[in-house]
Amino acid sequence: MPMEQTMRWFGPNDPVSLRDIRQAGCSGVVTALHHIPVGDTWPVDEIDRRKAMIEAEGMCWSVVESCPVHEDIKKATGNYRQYIQQYKDSLRNLAQCGVYTVTYNFMPVMDWMRTDVHFELPNGARALYYDRAAFIAFDLFLLQRPNAEADYTQAEIASAAAKLQTLSPQQRETLFHNALLGLPGSDDRFTREGVLKALAQYAHIDAAAFRENLFHFLREISPVAQELGIQLAIHPDDPPYPLLGLPRIVSTEADLKLILNASPETANGICFCTGSLGVRPGNDLTGIIERLGDRIHFIHLRNIRRNGAGDFYEADHLDGDVDMYGVVHALTQTMRRRGVSLPMRPDHGHQMLDDLTKQTYPGYSCIGRLKGLAELRGLELGILRS
Repeated sequence: MPMEQTMRWFGPNDPVSLRDIRQAGCSGVVTALHHIPVGDTWPVDEIDRRKAMIEAEGMCWSVVESCPVHEDIKKATGNYRQYIQQYKDSLRNLAQCGVYTVTYNFMPVMDWMRTDVHFELPNGARALYYDRAAFIAFDLFLLQRPNAEADYTQAEIASAAAKLQTLSPQQRETLFHNALLGLPGSDDRFTREGVLKALAQYAHIDAAAFRENLFHFLREISPVAQELGIQLAIHPDDPPYPLLGLPRIVSTEADLKLILNASPETANGICFCTGSLGVRPGNDLTGIIERLGDRIHFIHLRNIRRNGAGDFYEADHLDGDVDMYGVVHALTQTMRRRGVSLPMRPDHGHQMLDDLTKQTYPGYSCIGRLKGLAELRGLELGILRS
């Protein structure tokens, strides 16, 4: 039983059209109502309008990515109870409209971090890149986060200072902008003052407290999702280790087990992202599939190339440190055993060919993702036929 092939679409303003996605061979679309303010209930008429646009192109709305979790819920402060209720209402409205898989994340303040969104590969294509020394330079010298020095060794601080000296004023501005990119699909950008204010609100929330806030959220929404037939899929941290003094609690297999045990409903599940989990060498990706596969509801397939310094970039889908053959083989076995076809999208892709001259969301140009989808489709077909 093959995976359901999908691609992410950021809505009517996305330079990659629904027609492009259909021509890539996808039967499903992964999207969200990015224009609805975070925390507000998604109205039925807005869901139906988006769904009708997708169906008019001969595809279905397979997965919501993401129905974002308000920061008040993550901090368990302010109007978090109201926001949880509104999240439940969004789930009810999605189910009423026939959309049954919902991805979300629980990363504080920022959803993802890269230091270079136009890293040039030897062949001229561009990829997303995380340079740890550059990130530390951003944290210490550009953002100037209070007490940030305590999070790094003297050697790391010296390396970051040396990295900063190699950067021109324009390159420093680009690094600052890259590190503060907002959510994919949004035109919003964080400011230095806004980020520091947001970080300060987490000053007294450690990993244990943050984990309890997630568990409370799950115990509230998972029974509702189970009743509605909705599958919830939490996305791993990206990158999967603490940043900017913030807790990260969805980074390892142990983290995932705690999350699944926090609310036992099968609706409480995982978005299995090989890129995010693959950044940590200790994560056994095929083992996670074998042990937690019953609770995988959505799949992101991308590859990364990492080094011992904590740097990584996004490699070709079949050429990186992730054993993509082993991952896809394990997924096909899991789906066969479960009797399901899980939705999969090629996560990110290189900016290449004609897309090099286009303005697209970082990682979400069309041709690179199409190339990745074709490679993954061929890999899966070979596994299924063998």
